[in-house]
Amino acid sequence: MKSKTKTNKSRLQLLHQYYNYTGFYKFVWNALIKSFPYILAVIALIYIVNHFYDINEALIRLTEILPSYGVLSFFFLSETLLGLVPPEIFIAWAGKMFSPWLYLSLLAILSYGGGLLAYYMGRSITKIPSFHNYLELKMEKQLKNSKKWGGFLIVVGALLPLPFSISCIAAGIIEFPFKSVVVYGSLRLMRFAIYGLIIFNVL
Repeated sequence: MKSKTKTNKSRLQLLHQYYNYTGFYKFVWNALIKSFPYILAVIALIYIVNHFYDINEALIRLTEILPSYGVLSFFFLSETLLGLVPPEIFIAWAGKMFSPWLYLSLLAILSYGGGLLAYYMGRSITKIPSFHNYLELKMEKQLKNSKKWGGFLIVVGALLPLPFSISCIAAGIIEFPFKSVVVYGSLRLMRFAIYGLIIFNVL
């Protein structure tokens, strides 16, 4: 038991040392600092809009008005383009359908597929000459580091309450291998299963 605990600790320590040595922590911190003004701007915009117009209520109302294929289409579009609409709203909608787990499975597949499509959107962005030159000249070091941590980026986007689409777009921009995105991104399906268990009150 002690040897197993020791092994687990040593693996965590090695992982921590690797991220520290390769500059992962510093990279993430610098990225957060640079993106902080934009994050604040988005939050402020959402807050202002929500002050005059209840966004969540509007989304819930949307799921009530649209037919099932319309809701699924809207969800796929959202999960492909930045994924800013909380999937929990759609999971709650699935829970009200005649076959909750069937619709939850469809949502999971659409979310996963939307992320994979977003990956190719990221690849397409790099083909824009001005953006390509910017990446090659000014972001060469950051791109090199990002490719080392692409798997971590996808796992975080797949499991945590963060836009999966944005993680996949970023993976496409740094040209992270698509096969790895497919494998790591499949954890997105597990997240939907866990959310379904919680929201459908099975646990």
